[in-house]
Formats: sequence, structure tokens, C-alpha cells
Amino acid sequence: MSEVDENKLAAMSLEKKALPPADPGTATTPPTATAEEPEKKLSKNALKKLAKNKGKKKEKPTWGEPKQNNKDKTNSKKASSAISSLPKPEFVNTTPKGNKKDLSSTPMADAYHPAAVEAAWQDWWEASGFYSCDPKEAEGKSPEEKFVMVIPPPNVTGSLHLGHALTAAVEDTLTRWHRMKGHATLYVPGTDHAGIATQSVVEKMIMKESNQTRHDLGREKFIEKVWEWKAEYGNRITTQLRRLGSSVDWSRERFTMDHMCSKAVIEAFNRFHEDGLLYRAERLGNWSCALKSAISDIEVDYIDLDGRTYLEVKTHKGNPNDAKGRYEFGVLTSFAYPVEDSSEQLIVATTRLETMLGDTAVAIHPEDERYKHLHGKFVIHPFNGRRIPIVCDEKLVDMSFGTGAVKITPAHDPNDYECGKRHNLEFITILGPDGSINHNGSQFEGMMRYDARIAVEEALKEKGLYKGKEPNKMRLGLCSRSGDILEPMITPQWYVNCDGMAKRSTDAVRKGELKILPAEHEKTWFQWLDNIRDWCVSRQLWWGHQIPAWFATKKGEEGVLKTDMKNNDRWVVARNEEDAFAKAVNLLGCSKDEIILERDEDVLDTWFSSGLFPFSVMGWPDNTNDFKAFYPTSLLETGLDILFFWVARMVMMGLQLTDTLPFHTVYLHAMVRDKDGRKMSKSLGNVIDPLEVINGCTLETLLAKLDAGNLPAKEIARAKKDQQADFPDGIPECGSDALRFGLLAYTVQGRDVNLDMKRVVGYRMFCNKLWNATRFALQFVSDFQPTPNILEELMSSGKMAIRDKFMISRLSACSETVNDCFASYKFGDAQHAAYSYWMNDVCDVFLELIKPVVYDKSDENKANRWAAQATLWIAIEAGLRILHPMMPFVTEELWHRLPGRGTLGGAEPKSIMLAEFPECNSAYRNFECEESMEATMKIIRACRSLRQQYNIGNKVLTHFFVKVASGQPEDAAKSQTDDIKTLGKASAVDINLDEESIPKSVGIVVVDEQMTVLMDIKGLVDYAAEIKKLEKQLTKATNPMQQLEDKMAAPGYEDNVSEEVKTSNQERLDGLKKKATDIEEAIANFKNLAEVEESG
Repeated sequence: MSEVDENKLAAMSLEKKALPPADPGTATTPPTATAEEPEKKLSKNALKKLAKNKGKKKEKPTWGEPKQNNKDKTNSKKASSAISSLPKPEFVNTTPKGNKKDLSSTPMADAYHPAAVEAAWQDWWEASGFYSCDPKEAEGKSPEEKFVMVIPPPNVTGSLHLGHALTAAVEDTLTRWHRMKGHATLYVPGTDHAGIATQSVVEKMIMKESNQTRHDLGREKFIEKVWEWKAEYGNRITTQLRRLGSSVDWSRERFTMDHMCSKAVIEAFNRFHEDGLLYRAERLGNWSCALKSAISDIEVDYIDLDGRTYLEVKTHKGNPNDAKGRYEFGVLTSFAYPVEDSSEQLIVATTRLETMLGDTAVAIHPEDERYKHLHGKFVIHPFNGRRIPIVCDEKLVDMSFGTGAVKITPAHDPNDYECGKRHNLEFITILGPDGSINHNGSQFEGMMRYDARIAVEEALKEKGLYKGKEPNKMRLGLCSRSGDILEPMITPQWYVNCDGMAKRSTDAVRKGELKILPAEHEKTWFQWLDNIRDWCVSRQLWWGHQIPAWFATKKGEEGVLKTDMKNNDRWVVARNEEDAFAKAVNLLGCSKDEIILERDEDVLDTWFSSGLFPFSVMGWPDNTNDFKAFYPTSLLETGLDILFFWVARMVMMGLQLTDTLPFHTVYLHAMVRDKDGRKMSKSLGNVIDPLEVINGCTLETLLAKLDAGNLPAKEIARAKKDQQADFPDGIPECGSDALRFGLLAYTVQGRDVNLDMKRVVGYRMFCNKLWNATRFALQFVSDFQPTPNILEELMSSGKMAIRDKFMISRLSACSETVNDCFASYKFGDAQHAAYSYWMNDVCDVFLELIKPVVYDKSDENKANRWAAQATLWIAIEAGLRILHPMMPFVTEELWHRLPGRGTLGGAEPKSIMLAEFPECNSAYRNFECEESMEATMKIIRACRSLRQQYNIGNKVLTHFFVKVASGQPEDAAKSQTDDIKTLGKASAVDINLDEESIPKSVGIVVVDEQMTVLMDIKGLVDYAAEIKKLEKQLTKATNPMQQLEDKMAAPGYEDNVSEEVKTSNQERLDGLKKKATDIEEAIANFKNLAEVEESG
């Protein structure tokens, strides 16, 4: 189970007391140190159950954590409320930046406060150089001894959301684990220049500030503005990563537009061109009218329309015929073309009526008898008089569909484009870059495309050529960047032929050279790369890597236009302008002075530079020390959503440019969605900034984010209701550790994660438990001095009790599980194993068992006390190391507070992050002791159950009798009688006494077929008082039962009452009768117990 045991968490104390409260699941003070709290009173229902069957009860095993139940929501609210009620002290970080926090002068706080705990450590880690890695040291190591990873560079425009936080948690957990394993470890950070997003942000900014467009400023000035914006606002992500504790090497931080990355981009573009893979061509592609740029095929999102649908188009002023200004889609409009020199009309249909302005043919099937007389003839365009040929095309035309005649717009439809090439048709573009009708649109010139659609329909009606329209299913392509409806447009662009690179990439997976995890995603990898199309890498933007290509002409040369594809050979690809001049001289056969070079204004697709990231950050194309030591990297960890955008391109470009896979493993974590399964989106108002969880966030702030989104009013109301229910006091301050630990718990799920923030908040309670447990344990080892080899000394001492051996065995088991889980990317299982170790083995069992041992400072107990202290110190210290990769801050703080820190010799690490990660020593696993402890804990839980059932006061010790099968269970009970007395609050524990020695007035719990626990209750229960209470309950039950019986016996009941009501009444009557019977039996049994006690 990876979920928070919220029943436990909700019970954890957060109040500022000297020590945690005394309950079975929490470390407690010595009995003499604090007043003990009374146990909860037994409910009436519980008393009835006890009295029934002479107090016997079949107990279900409860070893481990209980499953989630329908009380989770309530418990989550309790946890959140408990956190919110914790007094939040005013914290001021007094540690100078980069200095180590001085804990010697700071007493340990009574409760865990994230801000105080997490302060200063990140700055010290960075300043100490713990995140860096020496390339000279790494170069000589084998791949198994190195761990290198680059961060998926987030867009510089944005801020991280919880999906990014999951990425950071997974990646940093692996990084810290490998570093603690002694591997040469490097985790490289960086941000992406995000061409489209950044340009849009800065354009809006300058329009708001100075009412200017980028064209008003000019390209050079605009780029300056972007760099200024980046310097001022582009560090939010780095701030977030630092707060999350990401142990990236900040000295190697890269930006995809910095000098190192830009050099790699230019080199890659040139090498692709030199290898014959990169070319410039005029093709039909996806055009975003909002961005005024081409986009690649994989940047297209699709929506399916079932029929007539009205949609808002942000680039248009609005449809005057619709109250909300929306435009009509999902209809098939029919109109007629007049046949030349004839009264005949040829009817065609289209879902994009405005494209008829660019029609250059009407296609029919050559075997269609209806139109054979039209072979070789023309129709006349109704608006410009253009003669449009009727062509025969058996590939495109389906005779049985519609009229069997198809309008052909080669410049604006993929199928028509191919038809146009087959018949050598004219390609007429009717749209400008912004989606307005151009000069080819006759009287519709200047209209926006969907306004023109309406106008064309009206004009056709006036000419008598309009034939009607009907709903039609269709699919619309949307720009994933802008949300704009895309247009197929013929434009000149730069393309990369990916066929060979794609084959190498699929071969690498098929041969096992590259692993994709989970393996189920391999199918998607093959499907996309086996059917890859050439990659359009040019974008009509200003911000980005300007394409290193120049158009060369001679001075005085006229009519040589770069827009004319006939002059495509005049484009020169080069590494710089000087190189371009040299190539142009050879191309044109003239001197440099006679040449004019004009650089391509377009920039490269953002994913081009991102695809180079694993090796560009290492200094490629130069053979730097970093490149030699750290490339190829080890792992690429990211979300499934960018498998094609980024991962595939990195693999293809790495293989082509370095002849090496950029990493050997791809791990794809689940997609993070909100608790309702919706994608996290600003427009939905469900995006949560990690800092809102780390620092806390008011309810007002959460609600304001919803108002700022574009959800419908009903959705906003629903979302606000959810927020108010989940976080009535806002999101409490949780800290980075709780956030990371909570997010890792979700990685056990599959493709998508429906993230419920209440569960993440619940892990804040675990941090408090960890803090309190360690704080309490420090009392037990305050006079203990560890040694560098304390574990070996303990194991060879011969002083260990079963409980000590059990604890070390559980530590070894946890170490083994967590190491195996990290190695196999099972982060949720690793999180659960560490959580269970602390909650169950350390807190619930060992800390409780050793109390009397540690409190006894007599000479006779000296050996036992030392063994208990040594075991506890080892269990806490190693347990913190196990947790550290997942929870770096609190573990560092607690690790430094352990006694003996700084006295363990020259090999003692300066930080827990440099300490060795615990390994499992099979010699320390003791399955016999674990089985013994399991049997003992069954007895202890039965003892606790009996005490609770009979409402025994906390200070009252009781006498227990244990009946247990011979062999291992009996040996365990006898060897751990003292432990049973400690946790069971027993005055005495007798094992397998004869029946005559066991009193008659006992409460009984049957644990299983091998074990029964009895408790002497003589003098502990006020039978008369309990019987009186039960008699009152019996009266309350019998009155409504009699009334219902009378009602059901009334005349006409059987004939006049519906079967549904009769069934309901009968079920209610049966329940009341059973209740009355149970109470009567309980009264009888209490009377019997009272008589037994009196007679005894």
C-alpha cells in the first residue's frame, strides 16, 4: 500500500507539548515524566458486543497498515485541519547564505515546522559543491559507476506545476540515491527558450507598456526586449527547483539560447544539410493564422464534431448572425458550378466553403456515366470568371458519395494537393498569413476566412447557385500552441528527412540497446517512428535560433526573388556569415564584393535545440572534458506527453550527430491530472503551484485563480465548492519534503495520476511523526556515544535481545526493498517501504518496546541498555539515509542532530547526501526473530483490544493469560513476555496455564486457530451501571418495534401497501428485533459475569 495511512496520520499529535501523547502508535514519555491521558470510553455498541457470547471476539489480524476506507475523506480533512491549527511560529533564517546551519545553538522544536527545517540547507549544499561532479574523476568510471541525467528543460516563460514537481521528485530521488551509492553523479539543469510562448508574452508586454507591436520596434530591438524580460522574469523556475531540493549542478545550468547551445544548433543544422538530410521545399503544411507560422504535424490537436457546432474564433471579430459571435462548423454546404457554354450545373459540396475561391478543378470519376459527356470540359468560377477544368481522377473520387463531383483546392487541402500534382493544376493560395482573404479572393479580399465563408454563402444565394447545407461529422485540427484552427497552406519551409534516423531509433529499441519503461509504450514508439514524416523545422517567428541560411544574389541582379522556388539553389547554409560568403563565392563564381547576402528571417522549431540538449549541454560539438566524461547520459526521465516532441528527437539527433544513443533508458512517469481526471490547465483553474503547497496558500488565493480562468459559471461554482470542502482554511504549509514524498506515492499508478491534493497534504503529518519520533528517540540516546563501526560492534556483541535483532533485520529488509525499487523505478513501492519501516517497525514497535530497557540504568541492565541504544541509533540514522533521496531537508536536519555527529572519524561524511546509502546485509536478516515479533505483536494487539473493549483506564495494569500453540508461537510468547507486558500494559502475563488456574471472569479475544488471549476483568467493570444503560437502550428499541408491528398488522396493509414499502418495513422490523435480541443477550451475559464474579 502506498497511500497514507490517514487513520494514523490524523491521530498524530501536532500540539506543542513537551512530548508526543501516549498512544500505542506514538513514541511516548516515561510513565513518570508526564500525566497519562485516559483511554477512550467504550461505546454502548462495543459493550453490547462484549457482553454477547461472554465477551468473546474474533480478532482480525491487523499487522501492517489498514486499507483505505470510506472514512478517508474525513480523515484527510482532520489531517488538514490539524495542520492548519498548528501555531505557525515567526521564522527568520539567520544562517548567512551558503553557510551550514548551526544546530548546536538551536534547540529542537517541539513540532515540525517546514520553513524552519528547510531553511539554509539548499544554499549550503550548493555552496559546498556537493551537486557538482569532476569530469576527470568520472571519465575513468564504467557506465555502471556513473549516473548522468539532464532535466527536461521547462519553458522559461512559465512556472512549474505539480506535474513538473513529480518530475523533479522522481529525478532528484534517483540522483541523490546514485550519489549516496558512490557513483559519479551529475544532474544538469536548464530551461527552454520556448519560441512561441516567449514571443507572445513579450509582444503582449510591449503592447501594454508602449502600445507598440514587434514590427514597430524592429527585430533587433524586439530581441533585446526579450532578453531583458528573460533576465527579469525568467528565474521563477530555478527558484521553484531550489525550493523542491533538486540537487542539480547549478554551475552547469544551460539555456537553449545561450552561447553553448546556440553553437550546437548551428553545427547540427549544417551537418544535417551536409549529410543531405536538410532541404528547403514548398509544401502543403499546417499553418497557424494566430501565430502566423507553420507548425509541425505533432503539434496538432484534434477535436471531433458530431455535426453542426458553433465555435468561438479569437482571431475574428465575431459572427454577427450568432448572439455569442460564434462561427458555424460541422456542416456540408452544396453549391453549383455553371458548366461552360451550357445551362448545365455541376453540384459539389464542402465543409470549408471559403476555399472555393481557390478552386482550380472539379474532379469526377472517369467511369461515372453521369459525367462522361463533361470529360475535357470546364466550369466557370462564379466570382472571378476563371475557367476551371473538369478532370478525371479515380483515386480521389468515390462515385457513390454525394453527387460524385469533387471541388479541388490544391493549395488548401492535403488530398486536393496530391490531385493537383497528378493533373498539373494551378495552385492558388487565397489566404494571407493572418487568415484573411488575399488578392485571389475577388470581392471577398480583406475579409477574415470565416467571415468570408458567410459572405460567400450569401453571394452564392444571390446567384442562385447555393444548394443548401446539412450537418456533417468532421475533424478540426487545432494548433497545440495557440488553440487556433489550422489551415493547410503551401509555404516554403526547411525540412529534415527523418527516415534513416527513425529507423536507427526503432532498431535501438528492438535490439534492446534502448529501454523504454514502462515497456507498454514501445508500441507507441514504433507506431510513430515507423510512419514518420519529414520534420518541418522552420517557424515564422523572431525569437529563437535564426536559421543559419543566406539567400545569395549578385549586386545589380534583378528578378531573382527568394520567394520563387526556382531560385531555391541560391540558399547557402553556413556556420556564420563569413562562411556563407565563401560558399556564395563558389556558388556564383564571383568575388565577395559582388555578393549580397540576406539571412533567412525564420527561426528553428524550439524542439530542434531541445533535441540536442543531452549533448549540447556537455559542450558538443567540441570534445570537451564534460562531453568525454558525461556523454552519453544514463537516463531520460520525463512525462509520456513529450515522447514524440522531445524524446524521439533526442534519440534521432543523438544517433545522427554523435553516432551514440544519448541515454540507455527512458522512464516515462504517469501524467498528472486533477482528482476528477482532468488535465491540469490554467484555463480550468486547477493548476497548483508547488510553492503553494510548500509555503501554504489561502483559500482566497485558490478561489481567485478559478475566477481568473475561463471555466463556465457552473464549473467555477463546482470547483469553488470542491476547494472550499477540501481546503476550508486554504492549503496548509506542507514543505518540500511532504510534497515530494506524497507525489512519489502516486507513481504506483498507471498511465494517469488523478492527484488528490488532500492526500499529499496528509504526508505533512508523516513529517511531523518523523520529527517527533526522532526527537523522542534522542532522549533514549542522549548518553550514548556511537562509533564508526557501531553496527558491526552491535552484531558481534552477544548482547542483543530479540527486539534488537528484529529491528536490525527490518532495517536490512527495508534497505533491500528500497534499493531494488529505486533500481527498477518503482518509486511508489520504495516510498511505501520507507514509510512502513518508520511507522510500523520503528515507531509502533521498537520505540515502545525499549522504554523500560532504556529507563533502567542499573548495572545489571547495562548490556541490555547499550544494545537497545545502539540498535535505536542505527535504526534512526540508517532510516534517515533511506528516506533522504525522497525527503532531503528534514533528513539532513535530523541526521545532524543525532548524538556523535562530528566525532566518527575522518571518513564521516559532511552531509547525509554524501553518506553511504544503506545496503542489505543478508547475515543481519533474522527471519526467526521477525516471526517471533509478529506472533508477539498479535498477542499485544489482542491485549490492547481487550483493554479498550472493557474501558480499562490507562494507569490500570491488567493480568493476561495467553493460550498458544506449542512450538514457535509458544517460544515467542515466553521469550518476549517482558515485551508483551510493556506494550500490553500488563501486571502479569501467563503462558499456557491449565484451565483451573484461569479465573472465570475473563474477557476473551480469539486471535486465530493457534492463539487466544484472556484478560482477568474481576473488579474492573461496573456491571450494574452497564446493565442499567442497556435496559434504557432496550426500551428505546422495543417501542418503535411494537409500533411497526401494529402498523403491519392493521387491516388492509397487505392489499393497499406497495411491495417496495412492505419490503422496507420488514427489513426495518428485522433490524429492530435483532437489536432488541442483542441487547437482551448482552444484559443476560453481563448478569452472568456479575454472578460469576460475586460467586468467585
